Amino acid sequence: MSGSVSPEQMRQYLRMYLVVGSVNCQTEPIRVVEEALSGGATMIQLREKGPGALEGEAKLALALQLQAACRRAGVPFIVNDDVELAARIGADGIHVGQDDEPAGSIRARMGSCILGVSAHTVEEARLALAQGADYIGVGPIYPTASKADAQPVQGPRMIEKMRKQGIQLPLVGIGGITAERASEVIRAGADGVAVISAVTQAGDVREAVQTFIKQVGNKYLS
Repeated sequence: MSGSVSPEQMRQYLRMYLVVGSVNCQTEPIRVVEEALSGGATMIQLREKGPGALEGEAKLALALQLQAACRRAGVPFIVNDDVELAARIGADGIHVGQDDEPAGSIRARMGSCILGVSAHTVEEARLALAQGADYIGVGPIYPTASKADAQPVQGPRMIEKMRKQGIQLPLVGIGGITAERASEVIRAGADGVAVISAVTQAGDVREAVQTFIKQVGNKYLS
């Protein structure tokens, strides 16, 4: 079974989903997250991976710092892949890929927390649903430099295909999404966009987030 978050609430959380790690921020991650939250970011994920990524106590300290900022803002804090860390700090949720621990196993271990799963095919999306996922991350939609291990670029068409094949679970697009492309992803059937570099590398993080929200928000205003 899925977590305690309703699909309607999950769709709202996915609107402007910031994925952040120390290796892809121009300044301290906490500053990026605080600015993003002030701009209206709806969910935050710590994805601490890649060359130079923090480990051990340093990663724990960063997670606690970002989690505290999210709690102050009333926004869910998600941990990427690291189930032990998520459990240790009582994160609001965890996001896993196809090469990580199976979603069903995580659901059994973590109970009613938010569970997100990356899916690249309709079959993977159906399996994620069966294993208790609350949402699916679909991508990479466009070319991205933020993930060295990214799958082949899919474009918005995979989101369209999932919707046409009856996947009703909340979906978020990720991978190379700019503010200019956000509305295209939403039109394809996504409930929101997950963004890394377009926000973490922005000169004005708050403004960047607000621009994304304007592009995504049209779906929720119609």
